[in-house]
Amino acid sequence: MNVPHSIQKISNYLWEIPVSHKPGMLVPARIYATEKLLRQMDQGVFEQITNVACLPGIIDYAFCMPDGHWGYGFPIGGMAAMDPRTGVISPGGIGFDINCGMRLVLTNLTLDEVQPKLHLLVDTLFTRVPSGVGSTGFVKISRDEFRRVAEMGSRWCLRNGYAWPEDLEMTEEGGCFSGADVSTISEKAVERGFDQIGTLGSGNHYLEIQVAKPENVHDEKTARAFGFTRPNQVAIMFHCGSRGFGHQVATDYLKLFLSVSEKKYGIKVNDRELSCAPFRSREGQDYFAAMKCAVNMAFANRQVILHRIREVFSAVFQRSPEELGMNMVYDVAHNTAKLETHLVHGRKKEILVHRKGATRSFGPGREGLPDRYHETGQPVIIGGSMETGSYLLAGLSGASETFGTTAHGSGRAMSRHQAKKLYRGQKLQRDMEERGIYVRTASWGGLAEEAGPAYKNIDDVAEATELAGLSKRIVRLVPIGNIKG
Repeated sequence: MNVPHSIQKISNYLWEIPVSHKPGMLVPARIYATEKLLRQMDQGVFEQITNVACLPGIIDYAFCMPDGHWGYGFPIGGMAAMDPRTGVISPGGIGFDINCGMRLVLTNLTLDEVQPKLHLLVDTLFTRVPSGVGSTGFVKISRDEFRRVAEMGSRWCLRNGYAWPEDLEMTEEGGCFSGADVSTISEKAVERGFDQIGTLGSGNHYLEIQVAKPENVHDEKTARAFGFTRPNQVAIMFHCGSRGFGHQVATDYLKLFLSVSEKKYGIKVNDRELSCAPFRSREGQDYFAAMKCAVNMAFANRQVILHRIREVFSAVFQRSPEELGMNMVYDVAHNTAKLETHLVHGRKKEILVHRKGATRSFGPGREGLPDRYHETGQPVIIGGSMETGSYLLAGLSGASETFGTTAHGSGRAMSRHQAKKLYRGQKLQRDMEERGIYVRTASWGGLAEEAGPAYKNIDDVAEATELAGLSKRIVRLVPIGNIKG
């Protein structure tokens, strides 16, 4: 790929594009990647991350993670910290699928116990957890009740019998971003979201049954602390977000910001997809509160899906979810903006952290983590392709360089259009089953888009985050059953 001539190698896993690369850059752009991953990045990554470096109020650097690829506004894998007093908030730095995130759930079952029932499990989950474009959930609530969900997040689920108390403890921010305000969201957004709680959606969203094989345990002590205590232990990982609700929130505010960014606030951006408003402005604060509503809906969505998963496993194995050990490891959010306290030039300071296709990665002892993870650091979940596997990692103190941020997935290596030209969903399903992975999908075309070769090598990405000191590999999880939207 066309790596910029101006790029400078800082180390084997860190690259910097200086401010001289492009007029208007306020800070350098930094890319965490091995040379192999850097050369796999599309030209859009370099263009977009240097555009991010031009945004008012940006602190230190514009960052891109090892899974970086072209996105809307920010590259996916992009991260930027802003000074809340002088900086901006940009929907393009968060994304349309607000708080699309990952949840990992344990069982005390082994591969030998699950394998005979795998088809029944996947088929039943496929029926009980709606997937695909336009899917609606079993939670039937009014629009006003949905507004309560948007302000309460997982707390609403606990109140209504869809959560265990410890689920909230094992969810980033307790499953609720405080400050969500439903007066800042449109009726159209509510209309698109009120019947989608408990649904996977489409695209790269999935629900996967996985195995932690002994040879794939990188750190046995931390793996045990995270709940992996048996050889060939089975877990469930799923990835989804705020569905049409979050998409509409982003759409509404992008339209608003396009109208005020330059005309009202004199902010000129290199790319209209980076339209923004001062964080402390009325528009900026309204978007921040609306974004939190979408974040909370996504937490509730994943929580209700977990409730369904527990029901299915309980029915198939004729044992309660508690007897099956179906406890959460963690739930991590992508596609958010958060006010967090970090060291900035040696002083603690509250900053606004945009994470677009990037994961929080707090190290040991960091405030805001559950007590059980005080010594290990935060569980980090990096999802790979449905053919290759995913990683459970732990946050490291070294991630302070990126304001507690690491990669979120393997990252696309080819476009969805290209993948659909090269692969056929039916054949892919048959081939995967021959290799021991049983897949159900709501769309053959959607399955083709998610073929393994459409993504970068997950091992390369996870290794790069460890080399960079951002997150440490704990367990590699291998898929045996998958539901695709």
